Amino acid sequence: MSYDILLALAGFALVSSITPGPNNLMLMASGANFGFARTIRHMLGVGIGFTVMIVLVGVGLIQVFDLYPISHTILKVVSVLYLGWLAYKIANAAAPQAVGDTGKPITFWQAAAFQWVNPKAWTMALTAITLYAPDQSFRAILLVALVFGIINLPSVSIWTVMGQQLRRFLTNDRRLKAFNYTMAALLILSLYPLLGI
Repeated sequence: MSYDILLALAGFALVSSITPGPNNLMLMASGANFGFARTIRHMLGVGIGFTVMIVLVGVGLIQVFDLYPISHTILKVVSVLYLGWLAYKIANAAAPQAVGDTGKPITFWQAAAFQWVNPKAWTMALTAITLYAPDQSFRAILLVALVFGIINLPSVSIWTVMGQQLRRFLTNDRRLKAFNYTMAALLILSLYPLLGI
């Protein structure tokens, strides 16, 4: 991979990782509701889970969509249902003081598994492999995954920090409820490209 293509890949990884999407909105909500430290497993699950997803998509799963177009429709339906459920959970999250140490942010494994029903993650992975590893050689796929792995974690951390900083403002139930409803609505709106409305 030439230096120019590597720079283009890094730019694509940065823009797609740092812009709003289901992962970042959920991390912002988690940062606001649980703080940075309790959201670290969630962030690692996103970063590592997505990196593994790129490798697996690159080494063969991309062909499933070509062979079985219905699988793409099934993925859309499952993604919409799951994101709807997550939006409901975010909208109804209890105040940080109410959950204390008993509240449960998303775990590493839940965040890693979420990548497989995250429409933005699928779009990013399929686009990255198609554009930057068109020959689907294992070396090119690993390089794409490595670049995303390096760029993704700092990018998603920014959203968690923003959520944590908002926690200072979300000191009463009304503000927190408004924030959680807004995050839930934005999560639903992030389905717009998937639904093609």
